Amino acid sequence: MYRLDPYGAFPSYVPGFTEMLIDYYTRQQAERNQQLEDIWRMIRPALQPLYTELQQYYVPRNVSRYMFRVIVQTVLEHKSDTGGSFQQRIQRLFQFLKTKAPWMFIVLEAYRVPEQEIEKIVKTVIQAVLKQIGYEPGQDWSRWENLGGVLTSGPAVASWRPNRLDVFARGTNRNLIHKWWDGVRWSEWESFSGVLTSSPAAVSWGGNRVDVFARGANYQLIHKWWDGVRWSEWEDLGGVLSSSPAVASWGVNRLDVFARDENRNLVHKWWDGIRWSEWGRLGGVITSAPGAVSWGRNRIDVFARGPKRQLVHKWWDGIRWSEWEDLGGRLTSSPTAASSGEHRLDVFARGKNNELIYKYWDGRRWSNFLRLDGQIASEPAAVSWGRGRLDVFARGENNQLLHRFRD
Repeated sequence: MYRLDPYGAFPSYVPGFTEMLIDYYTRQQAERNQQLEDIWRMIRPALQPLYTELQQYYVPRNVSRYMFRVIVQTVLEHKSDTGGSFQQRIQRLFQFLKTKAPWMFIVLEAYRVPEQEIEKIVKTVIQAVLKQIGYEPGQDWSRWENLGGVLTSGPAVASWRPNRLDVFARGTNRNLIHKWWDGVRWSEWESFSGVLTSSPAAVSWGGNRVDVFARGANYQLIHKWWDGVRWSEWEDLGGVLSSSPAVASWGVNRLDVFARDENRNLVHKWWDGIRWSEWGRLGGVITSAPGAVSWGRNRIDVFARGPKRQLVHKWWDGIRWSEWEDLGGRLTSSPTAASSGEHRLDVFARGKNNELIYKYWDGRRWSNFLRLDGQIASEPAAVSWGRGRLDVFARGENNQLLHRFRD
């Protein structure tokens, strides 16, 4: 006697099989419940203004709380059912809730909450959940945009205000070239003098301020900056670099520069607003240039490729440096990192098939590596100019600048 089950035809009893299924579904349900509780804990601060708003219409707090948890659970269960941009996903999940949980809207209307207020509150909760769980690859990303030029290095990018991007690379004469987005259109390429022997690195620590670093002709660190009026000349900061530099800024007039030295160690030099430090060694064995970013005051996260081509991570918490953390993967370029919010990290690199790969930290755990389509011929560069916004650049197969973004 045989019966059908989801895994095919089995005898009516297979020792251990029923127990295995029960264990599997029990663990699966426990994981779902744990994710709900994790997300709930992370978004609770963002929900406080919504409780206050609903209390103005005399909606009891326990009623609001129950509705919010239903929204969170619904988003978690159906997050993979919607595609498109970030705003499109929010709209589709909102419509799904109106169809599948109409009682929620009826209850709020009974308390005389205006329709537009209901929509705003529900969408705010949906948005808070989506921003915590991250995004599926490709769903919120634009296609690659060809921005032309002839690059002989990977690009670098900085942003000094919302909807402003400054992109740098090495040109055909080994000089620095620059292209920017002003919120309306892209400029033409601008050329500077100087000889670069690496990809550049760029960062902004304030309005209309950009600092650019590279390895010079003698393998030393060189530095050039825009002060809002004019570009400086190149400044020689010494050292012997065996990679491109990386730079991060956690405060006004603060710069932290990283590179690989002759012994494949991570080295660090910083500007405190008055003077440059000497070079300091942070150890490790890295097989690529580092990438660096700051998501808050006195916080720095540094990434590199390790000896097994895996992603490695080290951070400064304001008191001390951590040990190196192994984040796995197989990288064929140096990594780069961006932060679109506090406790949020997005790390990008080129994968084994020359595709763009990335993984993110949501404040509690690291995601798996995600892959985006297209072929890139260099390490990527990334920046965020607003919460949830990411812009990524790379050199294309024809040495042109490529760009894609996520809202």
